[in-house]
Amino acid sequence: MGNLAGAVQSVGRRACRVVLACLVLAVGTAADAPPGVSARRLAHSTSPYLQQHADNPVDWYEWGDEAFRAARDQGKPIFLSVGYSTCHWCHVMGRESFSDPAIAAVLNQHFIAIKLDREQRPDVDAVYMRFIQATTGRGGWPMSVWLTPDLEPIVGGTYFPPQQFQGALQQIADLWHTRRADITAQAKQVIEALRAQAAREPAGTTAVTDATGHLISGFAATFDAEEGGFGGAPKFPRPAALDALLAAHRQRADSPEGQRALTMVLATLRAMARGGIHDHLGGGFHRYSVDAQWRVPHFEKMLYDQGQLAATYAEAYRLSGDADLARILRDICDYVLRDLQEPAGGFHAAEDADSLLRHGDPAHAEGAWYVWTEAQLADVLDAAEHAVIRHRFGTSDSGNIAVDLDPHGELRERNVLAQAEDLAATAAALGRTPDEVAGLLTRAVAKLVIARDQRPRPHRDDKIITAWNGLMITGLCRAAGVLDEPRYASAARAAAVFLHEQLYDPTTRTLYRTWRGGQRDPTPGMAADYVFLARGLLDLAAVTGETRWLVWARALLQRLDDDFRDPAGGWFETDGHDASVLVRLREDYDGAEPAATGVALASGWRLAEILQDEAWQERLKTDARILGNRALTAPTAMPGLLTATLAVAA
Repeated sequence: MGNLAGAVQSVGRRACRVVLACLVLAVGTAADAPPGVSARRLAHSTSPYLQQHADNPVDWYEWGDEAFRAARDQGKPIFLSVGYSTCHWCHVMGRESFSDPAIAAVLNQHFIAIKLDREQRPDVDAVYMRFIQATTGRGGWPMSVWLTPDLEPIVGGTYFPPQQFQGALQQIADLWHTRRADITAQAKQVIEALRAQAAREPAGTTAVTDATGHLISGFAATFDAEEGGFGGAPKFPRPAALDALLAAHRQRADSPEGQRALTMVLATLRAMARGGIHDHLGGGFHRYSVDAQWRVPHFEKMLYDQGQLAATYAEAYRLSGDADLARILRDICDYVLRDLQEPAGGFHAAEDADSLLRHGDPAHAEGAWYVWTEAQLADVLDAAEHAVIRHRFGTSDSGNIAVDLDPHGELRERNVLAQAEDLAATAAALGRTPDEVAGLLTRAVAKLVIARDQRPRPHRDDKIITAWNGLMITGLCRAAGVLDEPRYASAARAAAVFLHEQLYDPTTRTLYRTWRGGQRDPTPGMAADYVFLARGLLDLAAVTGETRWLVWARALLQRLDDDFRDPAGGWFETDGHDASVLVRLREDYDGAEPAATGVALASGWRLAEILQDEAWQERLKTDARILGNRALTAPTAMPGLLTATLAVAA
């Protein structure tokens, strides 16, 4: 991103300097918003996120030709708001700003307002997120960006407090009327800078002779030996990094650096399992931890984390034989099958961070479903069980969440269930045997699960995302293999059948991105949809022995080569057919989801070997040489890609 910031800095920062200065100015006043028609536009969307905003006084449009025509015909700039339905800060901005009639009046008068679900359109989101990161130095959701009617970015940011947001709207509207030609010209320059950067080839490296050692030492430099993970707070699971270290260990299992790679992974997985990022009652993992100890999570649960972590825990268990890792693997898979599985076979996208405090009361808070006061624990448990819970999870009357980790005071006097003691320490403290403590803990957890089920559940985003289902198919298949658990393989197969029936057109070999409530959204699949699903199908074929999945995986990867291939090596994120996506990007960096490029290379090589397709293997070797040079420039940022190139070169 540093190169991108440099490319955009000379144009983007200059283009936006006047507008950015306005974002801290005072707010103008506005009349009440006129009745809008956004309810008609958004109410029938296949996106739960858009439906959440259907009743706003803002006259929202969906991303598409209707909005673009309105902006051009009315000569208005576009305000684009990007988020997703389980995003805590998206909810906050929705309540504070988009539900406010005065703010809506300014939006409706001066802008064409567009709501976009980033999970449905990651291609659109990625373009403007690169702009935001390059010009502000940060990113995240909600993303707020102002565009010209030609969709070129003017200025943007993430979450805005309501007063600052209203002031920005008024000032940008004023600038649009007084300096439109300047703003439009500068926005075009910004887009050209983004396009130039996207087309630029990263400089390769010839200085590294030991790529695997380089990868291990890179992660070792930031490894937290006390708490697991890499770097400080906030901490994200980032399974792609852990998987790369496991691959490095397999390559050098008998060497000190190979053992170091395994040690870092096992320490991280065990620390995560102890922490509050792990749901000790219902299974699965929250999105990330706001502290360095994995204790206090951001409470949303995402399918892509469950699928990746299931695969990572499965491989860590296979290599270590640690029964505790097998237990965590089962609890991830059981959570997904119980709480996220669509009756027709696919898997839902996520569960919200926020939920209602009480049935029938609109008050809600982040983590309300998951946290406990000491009085609530005492009401559910007997004295012996409560004592075990207090020791095991470090609960207290004043709560166990530090004030600085609770900026809105939503978790005051609440306790998050994060393991503070092991069974032996709790047994010693209570004068009991470890077996007695284990029995009390089992009984207490069962009671707490029942009590929690009486609370209002968090919102579930019930759309089916092809790419994320591909990740979950892989996780379930690998769990089925190491645990000898046929029901996980059966669930993976049911998901694959669902995707084939509902999200795939075999006549054109076209995947679609999302499905919800019996309706397939018309957005075509991105590279991640093709490659994550293709990898899942390879894993499904391995665990079931059914060759039909290899045939489908080959069709998906062939379509990827036909429509997504980058002549410079690798694959673009999109097929280039949608003119509203102004920059065609490649994604080599592994973030919350693995980069499609690395998965494409690894999956293609795996299938080409199975099929003994020598011509395909030669093409992939060429890709690996090019992509390997990219990955070596930043191995800890592109661990999946580096691992894939090493596998092809082996």
